[in-house]
Amino acid sequence: MLDSHLHADSRSFEDYRAMAVSGISIAITCAYYPYKLTNSTSLLDHFNRIKDFETERAAKNGLDLKVALGIHPSNILNDHDIVLERIKDLIHNKEIIAIGEIGLDKNTLQECEIFKKQLEIADTENFKVIVHTPRKNKFETLKRIKEILLENINPKLVTIDHINLNVIDEVIDEKYQLGITVQPEKMEIDEAIAIFDNYGFDNKMLNSDVSYMRSDILSVPKTVNELKIREYNEKDIAKVSYQNAMNFYGIK
Repeated sequence: MLDSHLHADSRSFEDYRAMAVSGISIAITCAYYPYKLTNSTSLLDHFNRIKDFETERAAKNGLDLKVALGIHPSNILNDHDIVLERIKDLIHNKEIIAIGEIGLDKNTLQECEIFKKQLEIADTENFKVIVHTPRKNKFETLKRIKEILLENINPKLVTIDHINLNVIDEVIDEKYQLGITVQPEKMEIDEAIAIFDNYGFDNKMLNSDVSYMRSDILSVPKTVNELKIREYNEKDIAKVSYQNAMNFYGIK
C-alpha cells in the first residue's frame, strides 16, 4: 500500500513502524509547518529535516518515504523568493517527487500570488504538484483554486487533495488526480467508499493526511480492509491504494 499524503515529521518513530507493519510500504510526505514561521531560513530547515532526517527515520522502520516540498498557504513568508529558488534546485537535483503541498487556505491575495508562482515553476519544469484544499469554505475556495490551476498549469500535472462528496463534482470532469483523505473530522471510510461507488476508482488515491492534529496513521489500510470485506474488485482496490499514485508520480 501507498499513503499518498501525510506529514511525517509530526509522527513518532513507532508510528513509522506501525505503518510498515500494517502493509504500507511507501508514503509521500508533504511540507507544512504547524505555526507561524519568521523567515525563509526556518522553512528551509523544515525542508531539510523532511528530506534528510525523516526519510532516514522511515527507512529504519521499513517505510520508503517519498518527499514533496513547497510553500503551504499557512507558511507564506515575505522573503519567499529564496524558497522558490530552492524548490527549483530540489527539482533539478531530483530530491523531490512533487511540489507540495501548495494551494489556498484563506484565499487571500498573497496566497494566490505564491500559489501561482509555484504552479509556474511546476509547469515550466513539467513537474507534479500536490494541491491543498481547506476545511472551511471548501467549495468556494476550490472554485478559485480551479481557476488558478487552469490559467497556470497543465491539469495532468496536478493532484487536488482532500476531496469529499460535497465538492467532487467541481473537479471530476477535469484531468486532475484526486486525493481522498480518510481522517477523523475530515472523512470517514464510508464516505470514501461512496466516492468510489459513484465516481469510480480511476484518478484517485487514498491518504491519511496524518499531521499534528487528530489523525489515524492506519486509515489507508483500514479503508482497504473494508473494501476487501465488501468484496470490491482487487484491481480497483489496488488502483486507489497504490497503483494510481505510483503511476502519477513515476514511483518504481
